[in-house]
Amino acid sequence: MKHIKTIFFLFSFLFCLKGNAQQLETLIDEALENNPEIQKFELQYKRVSEKVNEVNTIPNTEFGVGYFVSEPETRTGAQRFKVSVKQMLPWFGTITSREDYVTALADAKYEDIVIAKRKLMASVSQSYYNLYANQAKQQILSDNIKLLETYETMALTSVEVGKASAVDVLRLQMRQNDLQQLKEVLQQQFLAEQTNFNNLMNRENTIEVSVVDSLQIPVQDFEINSENLSIHPELVKFDKLYQSVEKSELLNQKESSPMIGFGLDYINVSERPDMNFSDNGKDIVMPMVSVSIPIFNKKYKSISKQNELEQQEINYQKQERLNSLKTVLDKAINDRISARISHNTASKNLKQAKDAEQSLIKSYETGTIDFNDVLDIQELQLKFQINQIEAVKNYYVQSTIINYLTN
Repeated sequence: MKHIKTIFFLFSFLFCLKGNAQQLETLIDEALENNPEIQKFELQYKRVSEKVNEVNTIPNTEFGVGYFVSEPETRTGAQRFKVSVKQMLPWFGTITSREDYVTALADAKYEDIVIAKRKLMASVSQSYYNLYANQAKQQILSDNIKLLETYETMALTSVEVGKASAVDVLRLQMRQNDLQQLKEVLQQQFLAEQTNFNNLMNRENTIEVSVVDSLQIPVQDFEINSENLSIHPELVKFDKLYQSVEKSELLNQKESSPMIGFGLDYINVSERPDMNFSDNGKDIVMPMVSVSIPIFNKKYKSISKQNELEQQEINYQKQERLNSLKTVLDKAINDRISARISHNTASKNLKQAKDAEQSLIKSYETGTIDFNDVLDIQELQLKFQINQIEAVKNYYVQSTIINYLTN
């Protein structure tokens, strides 16, 4: 829970949502509460934890009743029937070892909950940023369509005075059609991503998602503590699994020990009618003690060998996953740096494109505007604006990956 609160803080620190946009932290909190995958892992944890009560038992008490069809004669009389009870007890500490083993399994299963919550937080955040980028691109396309409409009006005026041709007007109109098509495609993609987002939230697909109107890359990146990677839940789970194998081996050693049994036999004896003595018809009561020893059983040695091999396997799996997470973290850090570089470059280019646009507007005032240049500049502006949006989205997507791995 501490890690989750830390990530919430980082998301809140990175940006502030304005207007009617839904707070990302609130959405993540809702997803954590309602997501069926999280609920599935929580139930699995409860189920495994409940096994502690299952293993905290001793073998069943054995009861037996026998009737002598042919009554054997003894000195004190004929034996009529026999009643017996027997209880086997595991070696000292065996039940505690079982509880420790199951508890270790439950601890490992709990890490699945922590991992699933982290992944869900990252997925919700990334989907949110995808929605933001899509919406921002739609707004850019709308602005560019309006700009082209202004240029079209200028072109029509120029055609009337013979300073432009009808072809220029048609080119501007075709460009508007292209942008309108791109906008409509983005609208459909937004609906698809919205469905994905709502599924993560476990709610109706048609619920509208309101996202922030503007996102800016912060001036300074938050500090990254790479050392936290070594205690990431995905790696801690391997430690817990290793510990569970240790507990399994301790249990195996206990179960390879003898079992002690205690019992009691009662035999009903009839009186001998032809004799008169003090023990005539005296019933027989026989306490018993038994020991069960696995002398010829290789099962426990095999289990010990399997546990040893499993521990080695877990160590290799942990190292493999650590190397993989290191690669993912390094890539996310570098991709986030690249996103900042791309954003800065796009901002510079966009400023220059706007300066060129202003020059064209001034040329129109003197009657020398070239609408081919207008289309070229408009296309460049759109490209740089889209690059800006993509850079911002990539910056925050990579930040979620870094948060997932280091907090």
